[in-house]
Amino acid sequence: MVELKTEQSIDAMREAGRVVAQALTAAREAAGVGVSLLDLDAAAHAVLREAGASSPFLGYHPRFAPVPFPAVLCVSVNDAIVHGVPDAYRLRDGDLVSVDFGAELAGWVGDSAISFTVGTPRPEDVRLIETAERALEAGIAAAVVGNRIGDIAHAIGTVCRAAGYGIPEGFGGHGIGRHMHEDPGVPNEGRPGRGMPLRPGMALAIEPMVIAGGGDGYHQAQDGWTLRTNDGSRAAHAEHTVAITEEGPRILTAL
Repeated sequence: MVELKTEQSIDAMREAGRVVAQALTAAREAAGVGVSLLDLDAAAHAVLREAGASSPFLGYHPRFAPVPFPAVLCVSVNDAIVHGVPDAYRLRDGDLVSVDFGAELAGWVGDSAISFTVGTPRPEDVRLIETAERALEAGIAAAVVGNRIGDIAHAIGTVCRAAGYGIPEGFGGHGIGRHMHEDPGVPNEGRPGRGMPLRPGMALAIEPMVIAGGGDGYHQAQDGWTLRTNDGSRAAHAEHTVAITEEGPRILTAL
């Protein structure tokens, strides 16, 4: 079931989205050579506490996971695609980092992700990240009244495949609002003109993920959460929470 949000509800989601944007910025600013992934989680957690918000990630326990998620921030490094668990690993020069964060404020949720490099960037990583960001922009541009979910999926997939990158099969975006994961699902590849029609008041978390090696394969790491590329190549992730409005897509997790 898809809940159509009122203008007031979308404004409330925007406030949660501001917290998300601030926390991702804090995590990125904290990142550097020698900084641990736990330090990044702590930086994001501090923003959450200051805002009086709570985390939809901390303690989240879907059926596929053996244990609840133990942090407020997903930190995925190099060949980790998504759902990376923060630990004592210290960032090294040239690492590619994807951070994903959610916040719940006044009963509404925002969710967003960014990718960046630490220290000296590798040109191939810069291109990978830029492609994820362009795919996100294309998906958002397709999130207009009169289009369908398949139009978003097609826009994302076209950008990713044209660059020669893989797309993790079965993973994509989702509806969002009172809960972090709501209907409908938003695939990162699909046929235009198919799927649920986009209506004013829908809120979607649109999130391209790209694999540098060009394959779509991945596997779950021993922690039961982190998804890693099968070929060991690097991955990038970009995400925004977006509301569908008569005036066009409204990004709710921009800084």
